[in-house]
Amino acid sequence: MRDFKKYDVWRLSHDLCLDIYRITDSFPASEKYQLISQMQRAAYSIPSNFSEGCGRDSDRDFNRFIQIALGSAHELEYFFILARDLSFIDDKNFDILTFNVNEIKKKLFNLSKRLKVPVEKN
Repeated sequence: MRDFKKYDVWRLSHDLCLDIYRITDSFPASEKYQLISQMQRAAYSIPSNFSEGCGRDSDRDFNRFIQIALGSAHELEYFFILARDLSFIDDKNFDILTFNVNEIKKKLFNLSKRLKVPVEKN
């Protein structure tokens, strides 16, 4: 069993999740059940799916959860674009958040590649 807290990608995604909760606190109240909720769910889906995957027995199962986390990271990146275009976040925060989520995406992608077992031909 893997200890998810030892992975840099988990720590980075947890920190990003905390940032999302802080940033969405300043969004309009009318977005509480729309964009705020969606952004927060996508943000906590990254470290939570990674954590769940760490508890799985096989690399294949772990990789499946990494793929789910990666999908959530892509979704969150789109929400940054939407939030910026709606003027809920400024360009500086947009750039920081986008950089951070792309670092997470790179780490998840690279870990996923390392977990894939080559298929043997008979």
